[in-house]
Amino acid sequence: MARLAHITLVVRDYDEALAFYVGKLGFNLVEDTDQPEQDKRWVVIRPPGAGPHTTTILLARAATPEQVARVGDQAGGRVAFFLSTDDFERDHARFTAAGVTWVRPPVDQPYGRVAMFADLYGNLWDLIGPAPVGASAG
Repeated sequence: MARLAHITLVVRDYDEALAFYVGKLGFNLVEDTDQPEQDKRWVVIRPPGAGPHTTTILLARAATPEQVARVGDQAGGRVAFFLSTDDFERDHARFTAAGVTWVRPPVDQPYGRVAMFADLYGNLWDLIGPAPVGASAG
C-alpha cells in the first residue's frame, strides 16, 4: 500500500520556519539532521497530535533563484495547505494569541468551520474543524 510520506514546503531559512511552525503553530519537530555535504538540513515537522504514519512536512531551504521565487507562493495564491483540527475554537484562539495573520475570519461551511491564515511567508492555509452541531450538509 502506498501513502504520501512527506510534502515539501520551500522556506527562506530553516530556523525562522521552525520558529513559526513549531513555536507559533505548535507543530512537532520530527527530525533536524545536518547534511554538510549538500549544505542543507533534513528538517521534518508534523502537526501536533498527528500519528507516526501521518504525512509530514519537509522544510526545504530555497537554494536557487527559482526556488527563492517560490517562497510564499507554493500554490500560486491559492490555499496550499489544509490543517484539520478536532477543536476549531481552541486552535483558532491559540493561533490568534500566537500572532497568526488571519486572511479570512471563521465561517461555517457544510464540511466544517474554516478560517484562512497566512504563514510567515504568505502561503495560505485553511484551519478546518468539525461542522457545528446542527449545521446543514447542504
